[in-house]
Amino acid sequence: MRPPETMAVNEKRLHKGRGAISNPASRFDPHVSEPIDDGWNGAESMDISSSAPKTRFFPDQTRNIIATNKSPDISFDRSINPYKGCEHGCVYCYARPTHAFLGLSPGLDFETQIFYKTEPAARLGEAFERRGYKVRPIAMGTNTDPYQPGERQLGITREILKTLLRYRHPVTLVTKSTLILRDLDILTKLAKLELVQVSVSVTTLSNGLKTALEPRTAGPQARLRVLDSLHQAGVPVGAMIAPVIPCINDHELEDIVVAVSKTGVSRVGYILLRLPLEVEDLFVEWLQRHYPNRAKRVMSHICAMRGGVAYRAEWGTRMRGQGTYADLLARRFEVATKKVGLETEMSAPLRTDLFRPATDQLSLFGSP
Repeated sequence: MRPPETMAVNEKRLHKGRGAISNPASRFDPHVSEPIDDGWNGAESMDISSSAPKTRFFPDQTRNIIATNKSPDISFDRSINPYKGCEHGCVYCYARPTHAFLGLSPGLDFETQIFYKTEPAARLGEAFERRGYKVRPIAMGTNTDPYQPGERQLGITREILKTLLRYRHPVTLVTKSTLILRDLDILTKLAKLELVQVSVSVTTLSNGLKTALEPRTAGPQARLRVLDSLHQAGVPVGAMIAPVIPCINDHELEDIVVAVSKTGVSRVGYILLRLPLEVEDLFVEWLQRHYPNRAKRVMSHICAMRGGVAYRAEWGTRMRGQGTYADLLARRFEVATKKVGLETEMSAPLRTDLFRPATDQLSLFGSP
């Protein structure tokens, strides 16, 4: 008896609530394997792909909690990522390749194997107390979302914010989550001291596209309410349209600008889709599943803005791209923001002169 034709398990099934369709090996793994259905076990053989992968959390005992960079085209030189990996599952996330350094897949592993910083307040205090520490804004949410679902139980981001307030240290945050409103008590105190700036990413106004593209994030209307709530609370906040994807959400550019302007925010920016390393294959796989008739056209436009390839990392162009299509996006954005009176410079100046080392804190062991 001959078994039915074999097929790759991951090729034909979506994982509910997950952005990536597959779980490719780390680029550092010398061995690549793929489960197949050989047809001998009937329906049971398909359970590997149909079961929803569960999220697991692991301690990340990194001693140096502050990461630094020397990139000239971003507005910060230091950041904190409370989590490695992100349960939000945004299929386009440029941080996915970092999971390869952990020996894990940038695919489903990135969304399900989450590492959290341990003892964040102690590690941050150690950094601030080092001789010669120079105060500049710390960016959070630049790699993975500091308010992803696990934060509700773990509270790593909240501990970091409490420590930043205790030391009177400036911070910027980027998120797609409504959970940031939980920390309004801290954010409003930081805001009164001119120590915080928040950006909320609004990728689309379509619930359907949001669900496919960013499965475990807050819906579009919820994000607009977050913008309004932060603004009403006196927390400096802007919107970021990111990423802009040709033939997928680029037609929404003007509508999103108008929608965020109605929340009372004064700033808005945008970033073009970036597809470094494994993200390209994961995104193409996603396109072929969700938008098969547009896939070639989408990638054609992306490559046209990246010098003929899916991604180029050169400073100065990686955020906006180059060429006719990129220039058109920039012009459309300029016209749309002028029409509603929004600023396009996302980083507001924050104070750095209020920093208090532990020796100067009268209430070191009290709550801020």
